[in-house]
Amino acid sequence: MTGPDLFSADSRHAGFADGKEEGALRTIGEVAKALGIRQHVLRYWEEQFPMLKPLKRSGGRRYYRPEDVALVEAIDRLVHREGYTLRGARQALSGGKAARSAAAAKVAEQAPLAAEPQAGSAPVPTNAFALRARLIALRTTLVKALHDS
Repeated sequence: MTGPDLFSADSRHAGFADGKEEGALRTIGEVAKALGIRQHVLRYWEEQFPMLKPLKRSGGRRYYRPEDVALVEAIDRLVHREGYTLRGARQALSGGKAARSAAAAKVAEQAPLAAEPQAGSAPVPTNAFALRARLIALRTTLVKALHDS
């Protein structure tokens, strides 16, 4: 994969083997274990990536939504596999290019017109952030399939 082509991430989070439903909130420990990323790294990434905002409950306990997990996967891929710096990954994920922002806006406009998801597929996200996270996960799956074939 060349250049800042960002809309790909592993969809490993779909396979949590913790007995919870796919869309359930997960603790920082569960996310760290499932993705092989240490907890202190996840906390640091929260400081470095303003778009990564897991829910925080009393006592500061973090709960990651599925879109948070997808974003963590994208950050991990950019930084650890594609060689981005944290600054570069942050710029890439925040839509540093006007063309990407325009494309994302167009996708968001067309989202309500999308066909119903097939049986067994994830539900179509309703907000722009969740939609972007889902697109990232889908693109990664496609890229991986192309590289594996």
